[in-house]
Amino acid sequence: MPVNYATPSPEKLFPVAGVRLGVAEAGIRKADRRDLTLLALDPGATVAGVFTQNRFCAAPVHLCRRHLASGEIRALVINTGIANAGTGEPGMLAAQETCSAVAKLLGVGANQVLPFSTGVILEPLPVDRLVAGLPKCQADLKADNWHAAAHAIMTTDTVAKAASRKVDIDGKTITVTGISKGAGMIKPNMATMLGFVATDAGIAAPLLQQLVREAADESFNCITVDGDTSTNDSFIVIATGKSGAQFADAAAPGYTAVREAIIGVARELAQAIVRDGEGATKFITVAVEGGRDREECKAVGYAIGHSPLVKTAFFASDPNLGRILAAIGYARIDALDVDKVRVWLGSAGQEVLVAENGGRAPSYREEDGARIMQAKEITVRVNLGRGAVSANVYTCDFSYDYVKINADYRS
Repeated sequence: MPVNYATPSPEKLFPVAGVRLGVAEAGIRKADRRDLTLLALDPGATVAGVFTQNRFCAAPVHLCRRHLASGEIRALVINTGIANAGTGEPGMLAAQETCSAVAKLLGVGANQVLPFSTGVILEPLPVDRLVAGLPKCQADLKADNWHAAAHAIMTTDTVAKAASRKVDIDGKTITVTGISKGAGMIKPNMATMLGFVATDAGIAAPLLQQLVREAADESFNCITVDGDTSTNDSFIVIATGKSGAQFADAAAPGYTAVREAIIGVARELAQAIVRDGEGATKFITVAVEGGRDREECKAVGYAIGHSPLVKTAFFASDPNLGRILAAIGYARIDALDVDKVRVWLGSAGQEVLVAENGGRAPSYREEDGARIMQAKEITVRVNLGRGAVSANVYTCDFSYDYVKINADYRS
């Protein structure tokens, strides 16, 4: 079960004017499960995205990048079960056929369709089943279908992940709603495995592209479950303009509030992925401060968050906290003075100093560390003592179930 997370109820996921969603059971890999999602966008929407930096990126990722560069986007199509990655030219043809089928159905251009796939790598996409399921998606298109879509994009997720909020600006109410999926193979190098956020604000294309990168860096680029970067990672932001509020540049009045709402939704979705990490029993925030720049803070955060030894210690509630010092030490921070590094362990308003002056803090008692490590939500706070910059990384523990889930993934 996820750590302190539940899918929002349908009525808490606000429709975004200009976006309709439909889902279907297409039997992509398994029967009797929702595995195909279609998003139809009204004319005039702007769309921006960031994608995996994995060199074996999936065919849909290649096509998405190409179509985003070519002009207006009118539809997104998402299948689960098969990733269409490591599939060579046949995989690209399958992605193109998918776009052509959606285009014919909706009366738009094939280059106006963005395809997304997630699931097993190195297996061919059954595009005939996908195409056959599209009319059912079209018949199901409606603005208040975010809850169903959040479920339809799941793979090993145990819960659907969604978030929504509204912000009032100059008498106009702006809506932001998003969904994401992911539970394993998570250490994005730009985004999560799949994430989609829409707003009815109007945001100019160059500004939206800047915003999607900023949102990714503040959310999906701050999480890790197991340190693996997927072949299919994609994060998309859609701005329909239907609210009447328009933002041409970052200095426009009210833009800061819209930006914060979008980043807030993205951060909530990203943290939900960690809370639902495969086999996770604890949600861990690694808060690194006192750095010279954000990059070194995140490097330390990821070193701790990736460490199997740290993660298994948290699962066992074993305050074997020397493993945290070891991770900080191999994070490759130039000229790090370990005598200035301090480490705290905290939960629910309690915090204990664990290490200072190059070793164990004289005030630290193992029973205090053990008590905090029993909690479901834990913060590791690290001060590097070399600057004023900070950054957070969100991770989870490693349990027996992580191995079981991934050993049985294809069965």
